[in-house]
Amino acid sequence: MKNKYTPVFILVMLFGFIWVYLMAQVTSERVQGGRIMDKKISGQDAEKRMTPLQRDVAFGNATEPPFQNEYWNNHQEGIYVDIVSGVPLFSSKDKFDSKTGWPSFTKPIKDNAVWRKTDFSHSMLRTEVRSTQADIHLGHVFDDGPAPTGRRYCINSASLKFISREKMETEGYGEYLSLFAAPSGKSTETAIFAAGCFWGVEEYFSRVKGVVNSESGYTGGTVKAPSYEQVCSGKTGHAEAVRVTYDPTIVTYERLLQHFWELHDPTSLNRQGNDVGTQYRSAIFYTSPQQEKAARASAEKLARSGRYTRKIVTQIQPAKDFYPAEDYHQDYLKKNPRGYCHIDLKKAKKD
Repeated sequence: MKNKYTPVFILVMLFGFIWVYLMAQVTSERVQGGRIMDKKISGQDAEKRMTPLQRDVAFGNATEPPFQNEYWNNHQEGIYVDIVSGVPLFSSKDKFDSKTGWPSFTKPIKDNAVWRKTDFSHSMLRTEVRSTQADIHLGHVFDDGPAPTGRRYCINSASLKFISREKMETEGYGEYLSLFAAPSGKSTETAIFAAGCFWGVEEYFSRVKGVVNSESGYTGGTVKAPSYEQVCSGKTGHAEAVRVTYDPTIVTYERLLQHFWELHDPTSLNRQGNDVGTQYRSAIFYTSPQQEKAARASAEKLARSGRYTRKIVTQIQPAKDFYPAEDYHQDYLKKNPRGYCHIDLKKAKKD
């Protein structure tokens, strides 16, 4: 016998399911709306503390000038966080010199820290990078980066805040210090060369594969922490030199020596190009007995080669204190592409 209450029961159950579904949708929209509002509120608070350029970049998708921003030439260890939310985005371990004038990284700290979207602005097809938490404009990502990812995250300094390794613990980012634990069996080494005006020497070595960093400075003299003007006087005993930090698993010290001989005239006494004085002398400042042995063997081999009719006058001396040159000397030719250079930079081939 058919139960007369069955249709009523079915209708009640149907309306119950519909009511539960609608309530779930309302709750979801409220949660989503709350998250959107949270982003707006945090963004508004952040705007009050930001410069006009930072606001234009983060919220207006603007691009800051190359070589004229805060972090493009920052070589300190640390992390780069979202300027609005403070969420860690990139590590100095993944930062590299892309020669573009903007901070460039091979990858984010966590892939979900950023999100990507197609960008058709300025009549170009690009992939924009935005922060996930605050949804601000960071920059763009390109497929022309170095190994292992092959990507170049080209990011605006204005969207970032840098937290140095020394301040990470006190700033609340102690959990990320593990990013800077020294990898087993891998380290960099240092070489110091003087070959005339350091602008060109620094730029040359920065283009050599395996060189992590090249830095202009003064060494070989007796005056502590000299200024450029003091060194130019020729009375400090210092030479304009370049400190090269390199990965020995990629480029050997012997190969760096070959580049050193190639980029200048080692038979020219206290002169390279238009620059004259002891501060422009040719010199190798070795940092270990192994480097001394390699440098002397390389010089003797070159002398026997018959390449030069004049005597090689390059000094081979133990390294002394190295004093970094003033900021405006660092990456000078990147900042001033038409600046004076006595070196043929085309010879700095990527091996």
